[in-house]
Amino acid sequence: MLQLEHLRKDYDGFVAVNDLTLDVPRGEFFCFLGPNGAGKTTTIKIITGLLKPASGRALVCGKDIQKDPMEAKRVIGYIPDTPYLYEKLSGRDFMYFVGNLYGVSRADVKQEMDKYFSLFKLTGAADNLIENYSFGMRQKLCFSAAFMHQPRVLVVDEPMVGLDPLSAKILKDLLREFCRNGGSVFLSTHLLAIAEELCDRLGIITRGELRFLGTVDSLRTTMSRTGTLEDLFLELTADGVTDTAASPFAADSSTHSSA
Repeated sequence: MLQLEHLRKDYDGFVAVNDLTLDVPRGEFFCFLGPNGAGKTTTIKIITGLLKPASGRALVCGKDIQKDPMEAKRVIGYIPDTPYLYEKLSGRDFMYFVGNLYGVSRADVKQEMDKYFSLFKLTGAADNLIENYSFGMRQKLCFSAAFMHQPRVLVVDEPMVGLDPLSAKILKDLLREFCRNGGSVFLSTHLLAIAEELCDRLGIITRGELRFLGTVDSLRTTMSRTGTLEDLFLELTADGVTDTAASPFAADSSTHSSA
């Protein structure tokens, strides 16, 4: 479903992602972890077509995101860490706008909107302007829009930021159901307990290079010790913590970012 082949991305000579190769098959919940400045957000921007790699390629359902962007993006649902939305649209108008971009009929948009707005308790705010939405409401609107066109791959960056416990539980259930139905999730988060709870496999990146790829249990075997994912992660990445103030891609290291 999602294949990354020898991805490399440089920023003025600084290697943000170096020879990254991994494969997320159909139905897998994959978590992508790393300290600030490790290259996670850069990788996500390449997957979603927002950045062009220096070399290598990202394939979504067999479509190269650079060579066939329209077809690749048609099957992606993207939930960024910080939602940038059209402030002067209402939540309802935003859903119709996104549905139109993906060629979803108005009847299907309404059906999906009613479903997700009800789940996320947005129905009462559907006709309010987005500029009056809280951060958590904006996140929930992004989730609703990302699911609406029935994507095959979900790329999710720090999904729990700004969510109350009930909304976080609803989202986790939706993501699990999405995978059970044959979709694939590529999730980046700093909340290691969430990753340990949800992931089938995980990848750990530091200084732009993949340090580990496998299950949590195989990570324990590799490191010859027991412990939580948090314990194992901190030990594995102790030498990979970046001075984010000096990073040439400082946007990757902001409070709500995942790289």
